[in-house]
Amino acid sequence: MSESETAHKQRGGTVVAFPVARAQDAKVSFDRDELRAILNVYGRMVAAGEWRDYAIDFRKDKAVFAVFRRSSEMPLYRIEKDPKLARRQGAYSVVAASGLVMKRGQELRRVLEVLEGKALRVVE
Repeated sequence: MSESETAHKQRGGTVVAFPVARAQDAKVSFDRDELRAILNVYGRMVAAGEWRDYAIDFRKDKAVFAVFRRSSEMPLYRIEKDPKLARRQGAYSVVAASGLVMKRGQELRRVLEVLEGKALRVVE
């Protein structure tokens, strides 16, 4: 044993290895083009006075961009990216506050079109 190992054992501590990111620890996220498309829609809706805040959550299984009317409320809409559904229903979806999937598809820009309709105005 080296001197440093002996000295360390005498103090009663243990060496803990620094955690290394593994492929299984990876989280799903939006890439630059996806965020640009989402933030373009968000910016237009903020300018129209419809939306005021957002939150982004990167989980192991999906990425979520949540839109709020007020930051103290539940999200009005969630834009989700779920790679497990990419081959079946489409990786992207827009989900209303009630849990209703408003639109799902393979292309993010086409899915986001549902949020830009004239019928989507918040009634107070």
